[in-house]
Amino acid sequence: MIQPTHSSRRILLPARAWFIYFSLLAAFVLNLTPLGRVPGIPDWLALVLCFWCIHQPLKVGMAAGFFFGLATDVANAGVMGQHAFAYVLLAFAAGGLSRRVLWFPLAQQALHVLPLLLGTQLVMLAIRLATGAEFPGLLYFLSSFVAALLWHPLNYVLLLPQYQPVERDDNRPI
Repeated sequence: MIQPTHSSRRILLPARAWFIYFSLLAAFVLNLTPLGRVPGIPDWLALVLCFWCIHQPLKVGMAAGFFFGLATDVANAGVMGQHAFAYVLLAFAAGGLSRRVLWFPLAQQALHVLPLLLGTQLVMLAIRLATGAEFPGLLYFLSSFVAALLWHPLNYVLLLPQYQPVERDDNRPI
């Protein structure tokens, strides 16, 4: 029997809804931290939303993207609906690609997530430019690349509560 080299052989417990929405709320709070215009700070909410839409597409979807996007728009006092629209599109695309993305190792998953995050930023940028804002420069897109680099550790952090304890029972077939 050929053993896979990239995936864990541990069985994951079901994700609890309270943990999913707690992690989304924590990402929302991280987005609200006043760091100024430091380039490379990822959109934590987009990253965590993308993660849960890929791993739990039946529990987290476009409604969560719309709700948290609207909350982000209200908190940032920006163009109303820009984050909501971008996060809904992100949730739709991530949910649609979830079965495909999960077949790949984490490094290749990050390469699948990168265009999703770049697309989210492009949608928000297009809405801002359409309403008269100035182009922020190419460093604006650095945050998507940083977020893609954080995909690997984010997987371990957010899947940690789902791991079953490693107990060896020779009488149990699984």
